[in-house]
Amino acid sequence: MSILVVSSSLNSDSNSRLLAQAAMNALTADGLTPKLLDLNELPLPFCDGSSAYGHPNTQQVSKLASEASGFIFASPIYNYDVNAALKNFIELVGGNLEDKTVAFLNAAGGTSSYMSIMALANSLMLDFRSVVVPRFVYAVPADFADGAIANPKITERVATCARALASLTAQRTAA
Repeated sequence: MSILVVSSSLNSDSNSRLLAQAAMNALTADGLTPKLLDLNELPLPFCDGSSAYGHPNTQQVSKLASEASGFIFASPIYNYDVNAALKNFIELVGGNLEDKTVAFLNAAGGTSSYMSIMALANSLMLDFRSVVVPRFVYAVPADFADGAIANPKITERVATCARALASLTAQRTAA
């Protein structure tokens, strides 16, 4: 079983990246060896339906995605949706999400868009038959301070979500 944690924020001071790191820490503490893909460190070309698929970075993330059996997507929420970098990643490697397990960790600027992840969850379920973990994390600025997660309940929820992803992925890959 291989878990890929995708941090999609392009902001170097990203709160969603802190969520991704917390998921990595929780999974590692449980004896797993997840891989982290930080899209801020590996820029991808815009999906053009053609030449972008041959780009070396696209080929690298496609390989990572094809090897993964579970994904944790950590993303900021902008304008009631995940950021464009995550959407672009999915457009470039979407076929590798077929019948895989996915979970979501989101950082947003306010409390009103907590349901916004459902559009992506529905798309992944319908387009790729991905299995979505029935819990996700939605954090707001008050949950962070000084470049860290300040709310212990968020840290606990991230660990719970990551463990649920690992458990469900293990069950599905063993079957």
